[in-house]
Amino acid sequence: MTEKKKKAPLNYAEGLVKARRWCALQERSHNEVKEKLFTYEVPYRDIQLIISELIGEGFLSEERFAKAYAGGKFRIKHWGKNKITQQLQRKGVSEKNIETGLKEIEEKDYRTTIKKLIQKKLASVKELNDFQKKGKLAQYLMTKGYEAELVWNILNDLIE
Repeated sequence: MTEKKKKAPLNYAEGLVKARRWCALQERSHNEVKEKLFTYEVPYRDIQLIISELIGEGFLSEERFAKAYAGGKFRIKHWGKNKITQQLQRKGVSEKNIETGLKEIEEKDYRTTIKKLIQKKLASVKELNDFQKKGKLAQYLMTKGYEAELVWNILNDLIE
């Protein structure tokens, strides 16, 4: 059995090249880039310089990342604003950029998505009465990150 060769730590120039390539594929957060460079064993002082260089060159933008992330998670996974906010916070994105990212979600589209999710989920809910159905639907939507008050308002309008 052959042993895997341990790769040598990358220096500043090698780390910068790898980070540029990686950031060119899709938007990344500062923390994601930092973690990736740690896996390449780039020295910490070089990581900070690389991140500064990537920001200066336009490869890295926390605002752009927040907008792309929020818009994508809403359109593709149908996540609510609470879940998107929570995940962006975990990725170390600033509150200001989280707010900017959430502005990518149109209020009309947001409400329409909630209604579509309710209609889709309603077919699989086998509860006896409307009260229980509303409870199951509200729980489902809140786990997807939608705001409780908004969910209940829409549910009460749709299910009398």
